[in-house]
Amino acid sequence: MKFKIFILAAAAIATTASAQDAPRENDNDASPLDQVVPVAEEEAAVADAQEDDRTLEQRLGEEFDRYRQLINDEAMDEADASAKRVVEMVIRLYGPQSIEASRALNNLAIVQSRNEQYDAAIQNFQSAVEIIESVEDRLNEQLVNPLTGLGHAQLKNGRPDLAASTFDRARHITHVNEGPHNIQQVEILEAFAQATLMTGDNKSAREVLDRIHALNVRHFAGDGLALVPSLMRRASWQHSARYYNDERATYRRIIRILENELGKEDPQLILPLSKLGESFYFVGMEQGEMQQRGLVATGEIYFRRAARIAEATPDLHWSELARVQLALADHYTYAQSYNRARSIYSDVWNLLSEDEERLELRKELLEQPVALIEDAIPKYAFSGGDRVADDEELLTGTIRVEYTVSERGRVRNIRTEANPPEFTDMQRMVHREIRRRVFRPQMSDAEARGSDTLVFEHKFFYRQADLDELTGKTQQTADSST
Repeated sequence: MKFKIFILAAAAIATTASAQDAPRENDNDASPLDQVVPVAEEEAAVADAQEDDRTLEQRLGEEFDRYRQLINDEAMDEADASAKRVVEMVIRLYGPQSIEASRALNNLAIVQSRNEQYDAAIQNFQSAVEIIESVEDRLNEQLVNPLTGLGHAQLKNGRPDLAASTFDRARHITHVNEGPHNIQQVEILEAFAQATLMTGDNKSAREVLDRIHALNVRHFAGDGLALVPSLMRRASWQHSARYYNDERATYRRIIRILENELGKEDPQLILPLSKLGESFYFVGMEQGEMQQRGLVATGEIYFRRAARIAEATPDLHWSELARVQLALADHYTYAQSYNRARSIYSDVWNLLSEDEERLELRKELLEQPVALIEDAIPKYAFSGGDRVADDEELLTGTIRVEYTVSERGRVRNIRTEANPPEFTDMQRMVHREIRRRVFRPQMSDAEARGSDTLVFEHKFFYRQADLDELTGKTQQTADSST
């Protein structure tokens, strides 16, 4: 069996015990100690060995508890070291081809993925999958967890094509074990939709989103309020896929449900109203200038209503009130109604200047420029992930952008550079996207100010063949000019 563990020497693996046959839990997130292999007590000659096993088992339990605490504390470097110790002890106790080992490797891979060690995470997720396939079978439900982790690591490592296949396999396994309409698959389908979006396959992404919606409707039939969280996620995904009209329709449906169930002044309306207002920023981008202004102006209705509900809710937390008011001010900035924006920004500044806790939020929201709209920037210097072979290595490039933001929230003094410099098309796309962004301006002493130089870096993926082709074209151009 091809078994890759980054943290253990080959000699250590070779001397571990064989896998045990004890029954095990189905939960892949469970502790490796959920099922303890019983120790026989008939032979006095093995008493010392039994005591050693017991001691190792205790140490494993302590280390696993420590690992979980480090995860909770977001101490990821220490959690990585702890997860590696857990893997080593689990293999000594249960053997390298055991369900316990697969769980420990899965936990290690989760930490590595969060630490952006994607190559290591991918290999350990794959090892966890291989173990389960060997001990159980290729359709065992315990595969869902490591496959989902593997898919996310592949996605973050620049391979949405591989991630889509991995997520699809995880989805299929849930169908086999839980039925085709199980609600547990929704999270996997959402990840699958993200992968297909990254490959540029918006049609497939839309089909997946429709499937998610159908599952949620089936599961929450007759309970409109229970359906609202899934509808909010649906609207977010529609936005990512640039189906802006669909996004607006979904938010309007959410608003109708909340109005019918809770009344027209309920504070739960604030978020979908604000999101509906924001959607008009993007709808307008596809229109002419006059149409764009008209559509953007439509969003004001929803921002103002959200602000009115917030101001009329006596027990609304001050931070929520500040965010709602800022959303309205941001709309005025985007619509170039600067005097209206300036007045609200000043009011929010004063609201967030009353004590130390509020000052922290003021620093986050007002003392630096905040982008109001951010459209997706391509991550690939070629037409899509489907052109890449499964075993083909992708290289990472960077577009660096320096710019300032004016007191009116517009980008100024923009400079870009590409590394490698041959990817000029990618450089132009990033330049264009940063140029058209609108920001909440930086505030100081309740007044909008121009910012110092800001830096934005965009990582993209390319193949060596793409770089070689561009290098050749550059050389041909240079030769022809001499």
